[in-house]
Amino acid sequence: MTALERFPHRLTVVTGHYGTGKTEFSVNLALALAGEGARTALADLDIVNPYFRSREQRELLEAAGVRVVATSRALADADVPALPAELHAVLEDRTVRGVLDIGGDPSGARVLARYRPRILREDYQLLYVVNAARPEVRTAERSAEYLRAIEAVTGLRCTGLVNNTHLCGETGPEDIREGALLTEEVSRMTGVPIVCHAAEARFQERLRDLDPFPMEIRMKKPWE
Repeated sequence: MTALERFPHRLTVVTGHYGTGKTEFSVNLALALAGEGARTALADLDIVNPYFRSREQRELLEAAGVRVVATSRALADADVPALPAELHAVLEDRTVRGVLDIGGDPSGARVLARYRPRILREDYQLLYVVNAARPEVRTAERSAEYLRAIEAVTGLRCTGLVNNTHLCGETGPEDIREGALLTEEVSRMTGVPIVCHAAEARFQERLRDLDPFPMEIRMKKPWE
């Protein structure tokens, strides 16, 4: 299944608890969409205590044809509540496939509230990223609680779950399968369907039954 088939909506809003890998997923999704010929923009709206920033991959993304929308270069390393004016163009231009990388908790997701009326007029999906390896959300109850809190803050309905369970360089296929079980439980509790299971390309054959969305690790820790 292609990325355009798997993610058919014009706007994809990616959120979840911090550390779940939502920025990694956002970058991979934007690259996949652009690679299939879609005019693509990635909006880095993770402005509340971000650990990984999708704008750090600006050079890679722009070389692949992805327009990067972020705070100014002068503030590239600052954690500030400033949103780029260019975001309006992404929301209004219906020839563009937009990926919005949102902050990793209800506070971070609050930036979406101001754009709620505009987003609701568009063909959008709000994806919640699940990572069974994160202690704060490793139970279905806790993960569902975070999902509902993000919905309450943004005023937007979550439409899909993404299993992105990983342990960084220590990840194995069994970890992703464990995440699949947790994501299925979250889906049963919330009624939100699973959109995909994300996995590095090297695990694709061993996880064929999950039909995983292929990922390549792009984001590096600050000391790497």
